[in-house]
Amino acid sequence: MSGVANRLSTMADPLLFRPFTLRELEIRNRLWVAPMCQYSAVAPSGPGEGVPSDWHVQHLGGLGRGGAGLVMVEATGVVAEGRITPGCLGLYSDEQEQAFARIVPMVQAHGARIGIQLAHAGRKASNYRDLPGEPEGSIPLDAGGWETVAPSAIAFGDYAVPRALTVAEIEETVEAFVDSTRRAVRAGFDVVELHAAHGYLLHSFLSPLSNHRSDAYGGSPENRARLLRQIARAIRAEFAELPLMVRISGDEWVEGGFGPDDAAQLAIWLAEDGVDLIDNSTGGNVPEAPEGVGPSYQVFVAARVRETGMPAGAVGEINSAEQAEGILKTGQADVITLGRPLMGNPHLPIFWAHQLRAKHAHELVPPQYQWARFGR
Repeated sequence: MSGVANRLSTMADPLLFRPFTLRELEIRNRLWVAPMCQYSAVAPSGPGEGVPSDWHVQHLGGLGRGGAGLVMVEATGVVAEGRITPGCLGLYSDEQEQAFARIVPMVQAHGARIGIQLAHAGRKASNYRDLPGEPEGSIPLDAGGWETVAPSAIAFGDYAVPRALTVAEIEETVEAFVDSTRRAVRAGFDVVELHAAHGYLLHSFLSPLSNHRSDAYGGSPENRARLLRQIARAIRAEFAELPLMVRISGDEWVEGGFGPDDAAQLAIWLAEDGVDLIDNSTGGNVPEAPEGVGPSYQVFVAARVRETGMPAGAVGEINSAEQAEGILKTGQADVITLGRPLMGNPHLPIFWAHQLRAKHAHELVPPQYQWARFGR
């Protein structure tokens, strides 16, 4: 046996670097990039708002080059007032769509798949950018802010009080998500994710803490899930083969809030609606931070969702290859999603593949980087 063949014969086959199929889409491994807000869209106000910038070309292209299976674009507003900040992305104009169409193939060229997280920030919109040196909280209307909306006129902490959406506006919101999905498909995205986490609009409808409506969109868990389910069904009706994911906050860390059992029930409903995977996070709908944040602190939500038969992603304080592989091996999740660790090292998937001795680790290395020291 040659030296190369001998080395290959001793390589491991970790779950983290085995392919994963989402509907009919094969993704090269199970280590994915979480959506991470960059607050760097072109022209924060006026014409051209919400358009991906040169920063996004470098940021997303680098993450695609780094060996991840799926790169998820940050929360992207389906309408202008659905952006978290004036510096956030949108996908509701031709200019935005064309800019994304330039970026998508740059990520795919490295062997990664690319998805986009479609969002409406709801009562947490119209904020200052979360960048060093900038103010915090809601931007006043006379300083370039805009009116925020929510299921009920309940503010998030000290943010501006939102206006409750009418039923007609809720129906318009469904169509806005569908229209942005059309644009995403035309731009070449492989996957669409609906952002129903972290206190943004879809999450705020799900939670009894922020949804006090008395109509068909409030009250019972079924009613509170109605908006998200209508969006999922409308997208699935038009795009039968499109991989569709939903990110949720499966525990609000507050008594009486949306919790793991609610997440499990929601997963059952979303499976009926054609959703392919739940990306499981926590928190964000109340200002208080959760206690006990530490390694794998959110994985229990993924495990609860996966018990229903719905494929589940785990995220949050997953900081080593062994930790990520252990989550998959113990059946707590199907995929691992990383955010902050990839900001520190966009090539972390390549390093982890070498650390776990994955038999295809060398294939993740761009030829131009063949002399780099990945895990040696």
